[in-house]
Amino acid sequence: MAERLGMVGMIKSELVTRIATQNPHLYQRDVENIVNAILGEIVAAMARGDRVELRGFGAFSVKHRPARTGRNPRTGAHVAVEQKSVPFFKTGKEMRERLNRPTT
Repeated sequence: MAERLGMVGMIKSELVTRIATQNPHLYQRDVENIVNAILGEIVAAMARGDRVELRGFGAFSVKHRPARTGRNPRTGAHVAVEQKSVPFFKTGKEMRERLNRPTT
């Protein structure tokens, strides 16, 4: 979707390649294992219901949405929507300030 809006995105393999390029003393497969381990630990912590805070970057947490009655937009019929847990990310102060710096 980002490409359709004219935005440039980054996928995990591109992140691994950039980190490996910046650290030539590391093998790309080792960088990939490290990135996968970090992301895996974040997901595992969130699955346990824990909050993961990376200072200066942001915090990952889980929000629980209760069951509710929704509507089918095509037919207007009422539909039961089950409770669910959704990931939530709140940016850290340093990241917000960096993103909102005036460009020169």
